[in-house]
Amino acid sequence: MTTAADILQSKPDATVHSVTPETSMFQAITLMAEKNIGALLVAEGETIRGIVSERDYARKIILAGRSSRETPVRDVMTSPVMYVGPATSTQECMALMTGKRLRHLPVMENGKLLGMISIGDLVKDIISEQSFMIEQLQHYISGRPA
Repeated sequence: MTTAADILQSKPDATVHSVTPETSMFQAITLMAEKNIGALLVAEGETIRGIVSERDYARKIILAGRSSRETPVRDVMTSPVMYVGPATSTQECMALMTGKRLRHLPVMENGKLLGMISIGDLVKDIISEQSFMIEQLQHYISGRPA
């Protein structure tokens, strides 16, 4: 069974980008565009205060008619942040993300951030597992060794 730690190890770039609560939403969305990511952790030092995403920008800035240059991240971030431990299975992560409508999930251990997984990371892993299983079944049915 694949775990959150396995997903983090398989990622080509495990960098987790963050901003402070005082960062403007404009600066945050600019960073997301530059890094081609959909969410940023909001942190003060080692303490995670929240998470802000493209969805927050669309719903809490654009649709609310607010100024992204004048609105600090703290006013639109999601807090507290839901997270999982490294031993959490991909199935448990998927159930949590689906049930809570999350797209990004930090992985933490003993209060320390290990990385962040996205719904895309989980889907990629599930597809890979299913492809492997299909291949093994095809070998079994055809009588060829795997």
